[in-house]
Amino acid sequence: MGYCTENDITKTIAQALTTATADTTDDLGTYSNVMNIGNTLDKNLVTTSNVNYYIQLADSEIDAALSELYKTPFCEKCDFETVLYSSIDEYNPYIVLEAYCPLAAGDIVILTDGVHEERHEINEVIDGKTFSTVSEIQYLFQEDTRILRVGYPPPIRFVSARIASAVIYDKYFASESSPNTSKFGEQLREMAYGRLNDVLNGTIVLHGHMRVGRRFYNPNLVDQYALPTGGTIEKGYKQVK
Repeated sequence: MGYCTENDITKTIAQALTTATADTTDDLGTYSNVMNIGNTLDKNLVTTSNVNYYIQLADSEIDAALSELYKTPFCEKCDFETVLYSSIDEYNPYIVLEAYCPLAAGDIVILTDGVHEERHEINEVIDGKTFSTVSEIQYLFQEDTRILRVGYPPPIRFVSARIASAVIYDKYFASESSPNTSKFGEQLREMAYGRLNDVLNGTIVLHGHMRVGRRFYNPNLVDQYALPTGGTIEKGYKQVK
């Protein structure tokens, strides 16, 4: 698994696309869907292996940009812990937490009672304390089971999802009508590189992760000394520095 999930990619670009049908009929005389977009990606068009490949490319770009400030690759950290409010059984397949937490689809949680442990991705959040998982929970955990949310430091997941989504959108959809990159893809890249610049400039600190740098040197201070003429260097979002 990379810094983001396939669910993140789907939710980032699915609503930017429309459903289309084939120009010719199939063997049964019907016009089949070539893109089932809106909530899901057509697996005949964008496979899971392709999505994971572009996520890996996005992750390597993040590691290359931030390796001068932090030790890479980044590791998951636990940022929230609570316990199971009600037991999971055949009548209750949902995870109900004792404490509220602003959860979102795509978040990773670990259920452990000290003996059994399962890792799941959140599929749908019913409210702040109740959610369902992408895969079925195998063990019937009892109440007071520990629930841990793990993840990479913000905004790593955000950046990874936007860079990977931009490449997928431009390659599989925008390129069908034009060889140029799409405005939507450019906007996704601008948001992603903007966050990377925030980390490099010290506006955003990745808490809990090892920093690297020279002794007596603050890696967050990347501004140059004032020039004699007082000149400045403009930095666009493509210049991740």
